Amino acid sequence: MSTKTDFIRVRINPELKIAVQDILDKLGITTTEFITLTYHQALLQQGIPFQVRIPNAKTKKAIDDMEKGVGLSVYKNVDEFMEAMEDETT
Repeated sequence: MSTKTDFIRVRINPELKIAVQDILDKLGITTTEFITLTYHQALLQQGIPFQVRIPNAKTKKAIDDMEKGVGLSVYKNVDEFMEAMEDETT
C-alpha cells in the first residue's frame, strides 16, 4: 500500500461543493476517495475519464431551453419517450 503524503488544494464554488458532497455522501465515499478514484481512472485511460466537449449550437440551444423550462414534457413511459426520439431523427 502506498503512503499518502501529497496534498491537493483547490478553490471551488461553494454551491457546487455542497451539491457534489451530497451525491458522494449518498454513494458512501469521501471527497478524497472520489479524487483518488478520478486520478486512477485518468491514469488507466491516459486522459480525462469522461468526455469534455464544447457543445454545438443545437446542444447549446437545448441546454438553454431546458434551463428556461421551454419544451419540457413528461412521457408516460420509456417506450413513449423512445418513440418521440425516433420521430425527431427521421
